[in-house]
Amino acid sequence: QFQLVDFGGGLVQPGGSRILSCVPSGFKLDYLAIGWFRQAPGKEREGVSCISNSDGNTYFTDSVKGRFTIHSDNAKNTVYLQMNSLKPEDTAVYYCALTEGGCTYYSGHYDYWSQGTQVTVSS
Repeated sequence: QFQLVDFGGGLVQPGGSRILSCVPSGFKLDYLAIGWFRQAPGKEREGVSCISNSDGNTYFTDSVKGRFTIHSDNAKNTVYLQMNSLKPEDTAVYYCALTEGGCTYYSGHYDYWSQGTQVTVSS
């Protein structure tokens, strides 16, 4: 009944851009927070960004600051992750996750997760 679906991944050249979408089903974004995480082969899951719809605050991990932006469109009930100036090290499966609490990079606080979408940055 409740789930998150993310999509928009694919193959992109270094320096290129990609936008990911996260669409909750059975939830409204009001007073919720949506986080983006990624996991590269052989690496731990990493928090990338988060948006809190209760106060509009956004957060980014240092490695993507200045390159990624996050936007919530409550009318469409969708959260977008705009990725610019992509680097090979951005290659990972990207997940969105939902928490009824505030934004955090601790994945254990998130209650629902998307299926993940693969982003590959390679020439």
